[in-house]
Amino acid sequence: MRKTLITSFAALALLAATSVFADETSSKFAGPKANTGTVSHTVVDGKNVLTLSDDFKVPATPDPHWQVVDSKGNTYLLQKLSIKGDKINKSITLPAYVQDVSKVQIWCAWAEVVLGEASFERPVQLTSR
Repeated sequence: MRKTLITSFAALALLAATSVFADETSSKFAGPKANTGTVSHTVVDGKNVLTLSDDFKVPATPDPHWQVVDSKGNTYLLQKLSIKGDKINKSITLPAYVQDVSKVQIWCAWAEVVLGEASFERPVQLTSR
């Protein structure tokens, strides 16, 4: 009985740890200009990283940026999506002041409009740094 109880607790702890640190993938981007691909959250070397899927297409707009929305509705304008030429910031490391992420938006800083957004099923709780 005691061995079964210990095994059950160990399995439950492993399941909880796995769900906390598991990769999480958003819904498909939806919007007037950004409407393909998804975004994934991973922890790399203790840092929270968002990465666009390979099928994401950068909107043909003047100034697309990464923007995240937390569970309280606060928005955080982050890095520019496009880099010189045809390169993009496909992955970004989230700053420490962002506590969780409910949505990822592609924001046009020039037109000040959301080009598309992808949501997580539940807010992604970011790991401490």
